[in-house]
Amino acid sequence: MTQKLNIIIGSTRPGRVGPVFAKWFADFARKHGKFEPVIVDLAEFNLPIFDEPKHPRLGQYENAHTKKWSEAIDAGDAFVFVTPEYNYFAPASLINAITYLSAEWRYKPAGFLSYAGVSGGLRAVESLKPLLTTQKMVPIPEGVPVPNYPQFLKDGVFEPNDLITTGATTMLDELDRWAGALKALRPVKAVADKAA
Repeated sequence: MTQKLNIIIGSTRPGRVGPVFAKWFADFARKHGKFEPVIVDLAEFNLPIFDEPKHPRLGQYENAHTKKWSEAIDAGDAFVFVTPEYNYFAPASLINAITYLSAEWRYKPAGFLSYAGVSGGLRAVESLKPLLTTQKMVPIPEGVPVPNYPQFLKDGVFEPNDLITTGATTMLDELDRWAGALKALRPVKAVADKAA
């Protein structure tokens, strides 16, 4: 069975370019062949600042937006966070979305496609890794940073160089290894497990 790769668009700002990178990566992952890629756009969930009355570890969600978000994340076997760098940090929308859940993230690997100016978004990635490890995720070291990203955009399409495509292949290979190895640690259905 092919594992599901959730490609999460981390920015919800108007004018964002995250969807361009996510579409390219989904197509690339599909050709790679080890995952069924699914684009998960935070903007479609419209998550307010965390508003659940009970702690996420209980899994007793009351709001429809949280339940929908929980289902989308629980279905993933591995994740790629498509993130820009805002003020040398990850977007607040992505930090908030990660904080909404608990068991849905556990024992799943995470990779990053980051983009920014000269840093390629690496400072945003480093700001996310401690948060993900507290959720019992495994952020892998292999990633896809895109420095000075506008140079790779042609008429709204991402045109990567060989270094980027090689990095994407390496990251997908590693995500596949980690997702397979971690699967044995996960309950069959994390959300159902929490509610028990």
